[in-house]
Amino acid sequence: MFLKLFAASGLSLDRLRSFVEVGAAGSIAKAANGDSVRQSQYSRQIKELEDFFSIKLIERHGKGVRFTANGKELARISRFFLLGLSNFQRGCLAEQQAFQIGASATFIRHFLLPVLSDSRIIKHDMHYVTEIATDDEIERRLHDLTLDFGVINRSTISRPLQTRELGKWKLRLLVPKALHRTEASAVQAFNERQLPLILARSELDMLDLAVLKDYDPHLVCDSFLEALVAIEGHRVATLVPDFLVPAQTLKAFLQVRMPPLDSQDCRYRLAWNPRLLRLNPHATRTRDFLAESLMRRFRA
Repeated sequence: MFLKLFAASGLSLDRLRSFVEVGAAGSIAKAANGDSVRQSQYSRQIKELEDFFSIKLIERHGKGVRFTANGKELARISRFFLLGLSNFQRGCLAEQQAFQIGASATFIRHFLLPVLSDSRIIKHDMHYVTEIATDDEIERRLHDLTLDFGVINRSTISRPLQTRELGKWKLRLLVPKALHRTEASAVQAFNERQLPLILARSELDMLDLAVLKDYDPHLVCDSFLEALVAIEGHRVATLVPDFLVPAQTLKAFLQVRMPPLDSQDCRYRLAWNPRLLRLNPHATRTRDFLAESLMRRFRA
């Protein structure tokens, strides 16, 4: 069946592993951790793969490299095959399973960490690694199978990736009463772009809000959690999810409602690659556990 595939030299598991590692690192030097001997080895192994398949697999991109279209396809096939072997080995050795989950910093802190640190979960034979990532990064890495699960805000995702809704929320504009005593004056200042705002740019960008177009914020930070810390001085306003607004905050802040914000339902969705479920028999159980636990946490 595979006589032609192995009729010539140049194809091996080690070469495919090196190829995948170089692509994930973005450069041969990074994949080799600066080791000149390993760099030469990686370069040689990739060249041998290119000779074997008679195609170009990588190309220079800035100071690093990137896959060609053929390289992306070979990397996808190789990663799928190597992950399958790795999972098979873990099962044979009765090793614990580990799953990587990507999400925003706010979701990880407010939802994911409480769920994964529950004492009932710790007793299970599963390990978890959380990573802060944008929707674009999560989608790309789910396709690449370098991330097992992700939590995204966007409503659509490219095939064959699948999603399950976890819960919906709305943004709230928090304005210090030291700046504005009424919602009307706060809304006017916002509409006139005169309200000093702290914006969690990386998390807000995933929502694509037209209401923030051309707004020049006083300060930009990464997460909603950082924005909440920054408004403690009661001199700037911010936009945060309604589930993050503590009752005590409203003593010193107005929770301003605006039609552009109230009309937009933001949603968290668990995303995964169905290929992962075929590769790892434990992944389906983990997906269902994450979805059910996070939905309960969201409702609570």
